[in-house]
Amino acid sequence: MLPQTEHPQDTPQTGAEVRPLNSVEAPRRSRKSWLALAIAVIAVVALLASGIWSRVKARNTLNTETAQAALPAVSVVSPKRTAPADEIILPGNVQPFITSPIYARTNGYLKKWYFDIGAHVKQGQLLAVIETPEVDQQLQQARSNLLTAQANLELASITKTRYQGLLKSNAVSQQDVDNAVGTYNANKAIVEADQAAVAQYSALVSFEKVYAPFDGVITARNTDIGDLINSGSNSNVKTDLFHIAQPGTLRVYVNVPEEYSQGVKVGMTADLSLTEFPGRKFQGKLVRTADAINLTTRTLLIEIDIANPSGTLLTGSYAEVHLAIPSQASTFLIPVNTLLFRTEGLRVGLVKDGKVVLATVTPGHDFGNEIEAVSGLKANDQVILNPPDSIVAGQAVQIVQATLPGDAK
Repeated sequence: MLPQTEHPQDTPQTGAEVRPLNSVEAPRRSRKSWLALAIAVIAVVALLASGIWSRVKARNTLNTETAQAALPAVSVVSPKRTAPADEIILPGNVQPFITSPIYARTNGYLKKWYFDIGAHVKQGQLLAVIETPEVDQQLQQARSNLLTAQANLELASITKTRYQGLLKSNAVSQQDVDNAVGTYNANKAIVEADQAAVAQYSALVSFEKVYAPFDGVITARNTDIGDLINSGSNSNVKTDLFHIAQPGTLRVYVNVPEEYSQGVKVGMTADLSLTEFPGRKFQGKLVRTADAINLTTRTLLIEIDIANPSGTLLTGSYAEVHLAIPSQASTFLIPVNTLLFRTEGLRVGLVKDGKVVLATVTPGHDFGNEIEAVSGLKANDQVILNPPDSIVAGQAVQIVQATLPGDAK
């Protein structure tokens, strides 16, 4: 029979005393065990909760992104407020302040001309001489008739005076005196008629010399030496010898469309640009308007005067007239690719609180890439660019690009 082996714990050690567990230490160890178990359970639950929450959050994010991606993407632009004054560019015809054709007032042949085109002449300066032999002969005949009439009048005057003296002594009858007085009066009337004829032919002879009616420039010469000149006293066409213009001050006539007519006021300034002067502008002043709309063109005729002391601008030129017309109301400019043409009228799509609102707009002036909206928009509106035809009011959309006012092209 083998001997039993003693366990170390059963054999008391020398110099050491083994104490049994008392009643206080046992519950304390039990509580520590439960606390450790509770902490472990809480840690496990926290890990599980964290994993579940991350999955739920990821799923919600995915659902949100999926729903967001399903919304139509739109670009928006803010309306651009128009300037307080709109500049309009209109065609204008540059004309001299005074222009006139020079006609002959007597018939004959051109004997001499003294100025050609481009010549600067002064008022009263001799331009040409017309040879009128027929008028000269008529003047000579009228003067001869006047001399004859004056001689007869002088004889009648002597006879009348003599008979009136003889009547006092009853040497002649009253009838003879009356005849003498009548003859004197008739001869006096003949003299006056002949004097008028002489004055008439003298005036016609004076028309042989053609003078400049005002200071200006000869712009045309339509005759030459030896040409037959017709005064136009009969059915023949009148001959205009010269054209003269005064270019010191120029008139520019412009037809303003009816829609701008209320903004055009006398005294406002205008800038003129001409192709022969690139980059240069000439300032003029609006001096008068027709105060009436042309029924055919529906335009208002205005006149702009511009000083031209050095003759830089040539008459008859074509000019572009820049007018700053004050705006009648505050309006906005939007790109033309924001418009929706619907059967109920012109619309634009707006984004408000993430949804589409179809606003009615009243169009104004069309500037090509942009159009004026007279009503229906506000400064803070977000207008959809290139809206699809299928867009409807209340549709949810997402904004992918927003353009500041004035940046839309």
